[in-house]
Amino acid sequence: MIENMIKEGKIVPSEVTIKLLQEAMIKSENDKFLIDGFPRNEENRAAFENVTKISPAFVLFFDCSEEEMERRLLGRNQGRVDDNIETIRKRFKVFVESSLPVIEHYNANDKVKKIDAAKPIPEVFEDVKAIFAPYAPNAWLRRDYRYVIIKPLILKKSFGSYELPAYP
Repeated sequence: MIENMIKEGKIVPSEVTIKLLQEAMIKSENDKFLIDGFPRNEENRAAFENVTKISPAFVLFFDCSEEEMERRLLGRNQGRVDDNIETIRKRFKVFVESSLPVIEHYNANDKVKKIDAAKPIPEVFEDVKAIFAPYAPNAWLRRDYRYVIIKPLILKKSFGSYELPAYP
């Protein structure tokens, strides 16, 4: 069901996503998480905060033109079912209509950290490292394909999110 919804450029129901996220968070026994691509709409945001009683420390917003995002998505060659021009354009429309209000909500609460994602990838990565530095002051980050590694912490791809293990 989730794969079909993604293929059609639709948003997976909040109940499904929150249940998967909450299960992964509980199983990990960690207290810090980096969740990639969620919440996608106001209903997701409100439901997640109400169910988990968690409000984010910050929201990382990668600001980039639609043209540049389209170019990058079509060029990533990962074999994903949603990496085609029709689905990408649907996702852009859904983002503007549904996800941008979430960014605006968190921006009104001074929780948005904006990155100029149109810059070359190494520069974007340096900007991301600078944002995370206060949250992991004794750590360093490096890009490693689909993983971001913070020494001594590792963000692992899991259930569509990244887990940020707690300090020992």
